[in-house]
Amino acid sequence: MDVQQQYRFWLESNSFDEATKAELRAIAGNDKEIEDRFYRDLEFGTGGMRGVIGAGTNRMNRYTIRKAAQGLAGFLKKTGKSVRGVAIAFDSRNMSPEFAEETALVLAGNGIRAFLFESLRPVPELSFAVRHLGCAAGVVITASHNPKEYNGFKAYSDDGCQLPPEESDAVIAEVNAVTDLSAIPVMSRQQALEEDLLAIIGPEIDDAYMAALKMVLVNPDMVREEGKTGRIVYTPLHGSGNKPVRRILDEIGFEHVLIVPEQELPDPGFSTVKSPNPEEKAAFTMAIELAKREDVDVIFGTDPDCDRIGVVVRNTAGEYVTLTGNQ
Repeated sequence: MDVQQQYRFWLESNSFDEATKAELRAIAGNDKEIEDRFYRDLEFGTGGMRGVIGAGTNRMNRYTIRKAAQGLAGFLKKTGKSVRGVAIAFDSRNMSPEFAEETALVLAGNGIRAFLFESLRPVPELSFAVRHLGCAAGVVITASHNPKEYNGFKAYSDDGCQLPPEESDAVIAEVNAVTDLSAIPVMSRQQALEEDLLAIIGPEIDDAYMAALKMVLVNPDMVREEGKTGRIVYTPLHGSGNKPVRRILDEIGFEHVLIVPEQELPDPGFSTVKSPNPEEKAAFTMAIELAKREDVDVIFGTDPDCDRIGVVVRNTAGEYVTLTGNQ
């Protein structure tokens, strides 16, 4: 189908919900917008896919999410790994909880058990959960540090790392083989729970993850000693790091962790920053102001899905400077 045929199909088919159709009716006559939404299928590449949220084949929505989930399900069934299940996490972005549940219910529709976190969690905890639960794969709904308009689908292998090239290529082939979105099996939440194909996970994984983190401390005694007087400013940049980062810092002995209050809670609009990227010093403007007021030497910041960290330190000249990854 060409662009206009795809557009009309989404408007007229019973396979798409009314909210999607209303969004598409609102762009009637806007050929440039219609073309951008339908000129291609959103690409599933190495590690997953990401794109602007909205209706259309070239957008992130429940239907393109279902296609990605069906591709992953097809791969797991063909490789005989589907019996081990899939762990699913999501961050603070718009539609992340909804897309995570869509993923779980497509997996359930394929007879694959989904372990879905009850609320937002960091990518590293998802990686831990995959191994801890013995899952065949993991998924995180996130667009990392991209602007607020974006979301994405990240796929992980059974070692908790992003899919290696061979597996990624196989999943991509399965995703591309899905040509009829209406044929994707989607189980209801109630049925998935009743048939034990959907398990909601939370505190029990959090506790196990914290215990595992403490085991990799290089010098716990020194941390506890420094933690009595040393002070840290931390900003989760409106993302999923807030609770777990604060918890582990507290439990290993840091008694003085100051949180940037304006950036503490989840906010899919990332309203206090141009980009929620802790690799950019601009994301630390509020954190540096707090550090100056409170005379703090070290600042940590994590991106929305909390799989990257930025560090700002005060040098001997009293200036706050960002550290590189190598440093």
